[in-house]
Amino acid sequence: MTKQTTTTYFLQPHGHIPNNPQLPLLVYAQMFPEKDDLVSQFKEAFQQNNWRGSWVNGVFSYHHYHSTSHEVLGVTAGSAILILGGPGSEELEVKAGDMLVLPAGTGHYLKSSAAGFEVVGAYPAGQEAYDICTEKDNPEEKKKHIEKVSLPTADPAFGEEGPLLQHWKQRQV
Repeated sequence: MTKQTTTTYFLQPHGHIPNNPQLPLLVYAQMFPEKDDLVSQFKEAFQQNNWRGSWVNGVFSYHHYHSTSHEVLGVTAGSAILILGGPGSEELEVKAGDMLVLPAGTGHYLKSSAAGFEVVGAYPAGQEAYDICTEKDNPEEKKKHIEKVSLPTADPAFGEEGPLLQHWKQRQV
């Protein structure tokens, strides 16, 4: 893993996507300099840092969010344009080796991808039973769930000393 700075995005509520205005979305560029077997590298880092329920797939091509868990996405192959925050919000290009940490409530959507785009996803221990919410869900009801989601005990890649805990420790409840 490479030690680098993270880029933060504070996403305000957007239509029926609540986002999480108190916790920033974090983007870690090029986590692993070695591109061999990124699936194993991300899975091992997540497991070691108590992020569980990992899976390998893509990102849904509709706006959705999770109201009962935070989520980490490690890009293992290809590249894509993701829309983060709801329709018309932040567009971000991601590529193999990048990692995103989405606080509960963060809208995400696959706008386009290159052939072979793939991610590994995981959740803080105890939050593996995540829900999938869309614009059809009542955001006021879902905000009540989001406010109750506990903070993770470790950054998914750097553990207890990682940037996530530094950026999220000032959470206002």
